[in-house]
Amino acid sequence: MYAMVRTYSVAPGLAEGLVGQASEVTRVIGGIDGFRAYYLIRTDEGAVSVSVYDTQAGAEESAKAAAAFLRESLPDLEVGAPEISSGEVVVHA
Repeated sequence: MYAMVRTYSVAPGLAEGLVGQASEVTRVIGGIDGFRAYYLIRTDEGAVSVSVYDTQAGAEESAKAAAAFLRESLPDLEVGAPEISSGEVVVHA
């Protein structure tokens, strides 16, 4: 498994905007091959998302899909590029 964490540190309102479109977010992210899990965490500064896929390719595709979704679906929010951390999942409980 492979996980990608995207931290949106200057994105007030992002979590609320995504919650309002949760079914569409789930459709986009969950439609990528190898999808395992997606989590959205509301933070004081914005949001953090965690995407888990079978492969690195799936996780990387999710980053592209997420960026396109934000541009198209939430154009009024000023969401800068997230800080991205990713890697192989080595412990799973």
